Amino acid sequence: MPTSKLFIILLSLLSFLSLPFRSLSDRCHPNDKKALLKIKKALNNPYALISWDPKTDCCEWYVVDCDRITHRIVQLHLFASDVSGQVPAAVSELPYLELLRFHKLNLTGSIPPSITKLTNLKFLDLSWNHLSGPVPPFLSQLENLTFLDLSFNNFTGSIPSSLSEFQNLEAIHLDRNGLTGNIPESLGRFSGLVPDLYLSHNQLTGQVPRSLGDLNFTVLDFSRNKLQGDISFLFGTNKTIQIADFSRNMLEFDLSKVEFPDSLTSLDLNHNRIRGSLPEGLVKLNLQYLNVSYNRLCGEIPAGGKLQSLDYTSYFHNRCLCGAPLPDCK
Repeated sequence: MPTSKLFIILLSLLSFLSLPFRSLSDRCHPNDKKALLKIKKALNNPYALISWDPKTDCCEWYVVDCDRITHRIVQLHLFASDVSGQVPAAVSELPYLELLRFHKLNLTGSIPPSITKLTNLKFLDLSWNHLSGPVPPFLSQLENLTFLDLSFNNFTGSIPSSLSEFQNLEAIHLDRNGLTGNIPESLGRFSGLVPDLYLSHNQLTGQVPRSLGDLNFTVLDFSRNKLQGDISFLFGTNKTIQIADFSRNMLEFDLSKVEFPDSLTSLDLNHNRIRGSLPEGLVKLNLQYLNVSYNRLCGEIPAGGKLQSLDYTSYFHNRCLCGAPLPDCK
C-alpha cells in the first residue's frame, strides 16, 4: 500500500477516535441530555435529580421519558419534591416535549416566554408552587395544549382573553390564585373544544359574561369569588353541563323558572343571594350533590328524585324553604 494512502487512512482513524464517544447503549440524544443538565443546574442540583448523571443514558433518568422510536425526551414530570428555583428557561431546549409537570415544588417567579418554543407540548402542569405575576397571554401560542393547570399559585391580575384561542384544550385550572377583574367575554368564544373551567378561590368580580351561555360546558367551577348577577343562562334543557359550582359569591336571580339539563349531577349554589323556589325539574335529575343553603329561597322542596335523600344542610339557612328533609311547611 502506498505510503500516502496509508497516511490518509491513519489520519481518518485518528479523526474518528477524537470525536466524542457515544455508547451504542446510550439512546438519549446529546442535545436533550445537555438541556436536562441545564435544568438540573437551574434547579440547584436537587437530590430528587441525583440520578441525572451525565455519564449515563438520560432515557434511564428519573422523572423523564423517552420516545421508544426517536429516543427524544417527551415527558418531564417532577413532583412533590424539595426543589426550589424558577421554571428553567432550558425546558424550551427539549423540542419534542409533550408533557411538562412541575407539581408541588417550591418554584417562584414567572413562566418564561421561551416555553412557547415547545410546539409539541400537550400537557402543562405547574400547580402547587409559588409562581407569581400575571397569567401569561403567550401561553395561547402552545397550540397543541390539551391540559393547562396553574392552580395553587400566586398569580395576580386579570385572566388573559387570549386563552380562548386554544383549539384543543380540555381543561383550564386557574383556581386558588389571586386573580382579579372580570371573567373575559372571550371565554365564551372557544372555536375548538370547550374546556372545563376552574376559576374558584380568586377575587374575580362583575357578572359572568353572557357569551358563556352560547357554549356547552361540562364543568364550571367559579366558586369563592365576588361574582354578581344572573347565571341562569348557563342552564337549559339543551345544555350538557354536569358539574356547576357557583358557591360563595354574590349572585342574585330567581331560581324558580330555571330549567336544568338531564346531564347535571352536581349543583352548588350555597352562600349567595338567590331567591324564588326550587324548580320541580330537579326531581328528574340524577343528582349526586346539591347545595342551595344560605340563600333567600322560599316554598316547599319538591318531592321526589334525590331531593329528600339529601342532608338538611343542603337546604338550611334560607328565608322560608320548607318540607323534607327540612321541617314541614306550615
